[in-house]
Amino acid sequence: MATRPTVTVYNAKTSKPSTTLALPAVFSAPIRPDIVQFVHMNMAKNHRQAYAVSEMAGHQVTAESWGTGRAVARIPRVGGGGTSRSGQGAYGNMCRKGRMFAPTKTWRRWHRRVSVNQKRYAVVSALAASAVAPLVMARGHRIEKVAEIPFVVSSLNSKKTKEAVSFLAAAGLKGEVAKAATKSNRAGAGKMRGRRYVQRRGPLVVHGGDKHLIHAFRNVPGVELAHVQKLNLLQLAPGGHVGRFIIWTQDAFAQLDSVFGTETTASKSKFGYKLPRHMMSNADVSRIVQSDEVQSVVRPTKSRPLIARVKKNPLTNVYAMQKLNPTTFMRRRAALAGSRQTFKRTQAIRKARHQYTKDSKFSGKSFVRAMLA
Repeated sequence: MATRPTVTVYNAKTSKPSTTLALPAVFSAPIRPDIVQFVHMNMAKNHRQAYAVSEMAGHQVTAESWGTGRAVARIPRVGGGGTSRSGQGAYGNMCRKGRMFAPTKTWRRWHRRVSVNQKRYAVVSALAASAVAPLVMARGHRIEKVAEIPFVVSSLNSKKTKEAVSFLAAAGLKGEVAKAATKSNRAGAGKMRGRRYVQRRGPLVVHGGDKHLIHAFRNVPGVELAHVQKLNLLQLAPGGHVGRFIIWTQDAFAQLDSVFGTETTASKSKFGYKLPRHMMSNADVSRIVQSDEVQSVVRPTKSRPLIARVKKNPLTNVYAMQKLNPTTFMRRRAALAGSRQTFKRTQAIRKARHQYTKDSKFSGKSFVRAMLA
């Protein structure tokens, strides 16, 4: 995307090119799916509502242990008689109608703090990924008939939803809107917890505060709206997956450089913030190595037979160890010299002991005592 200097702006009513805009620097930011996934996961946790079981659950009965000597477990048991409940175990998490183990509490750590710089990095990564057509299509958006990505349009100048739907159809997004308008029942217990239906995500319309456009698009199923000054990662990368299809209005697209800044110019709305830089301007290492500029200065190597080299173990091969530790040979020579001296000393002691035991009646132990004395 960094090689594209301009982007075409299409007329919202005729769907024809009207003018061009310079591509904002935010679309050349590094795409980091790992950061997007981490930030999205922690931000999504901040909308959870605390839940816990009742403090009295499992303890709303009078029970007492029978003690030992009755050939039953010492779990508390319900008193009384005449019913099947009397004598049953109570309170324990292994008992019927007992409490759960480690009952949940409302003071669990529900929320997660995410640093501002990480959230900004994730947002610019999601915006950069939204300008890459393969990533947008891989996410499931049907943009085969869209003229250009990123898709920038002029103002709609109408409050009618009818006009918004006709614009989407003329822009080649009829299949995208039909896909997003499907609503189905949730497969799971969430149906009973206020989450009965699920709906797919359609295009995200980013505007600069146009009230007419907000009124026109807010009733289109699957279409979401966002202000360019309040972009949210939960909308830019639903589920933590980059590649959301975004429809930009002309005024919102022109504000991106002032909102996020560039690699050299700080943002006007975010104090002292500059876009992150790429670690490599060209990440295609094989292309760099095979380029004419690199190959022209590389020294030619002698042709060798294509024999698979077996990596030798340094613990068993002294030459492999010498490559790792240059003092290997020196240490081995010193150890060998020391062992030779020890061998000579041992031989001398054995010879003397043999001569001593041969000429006298003392045993080997007596010889050692005599030597030590």
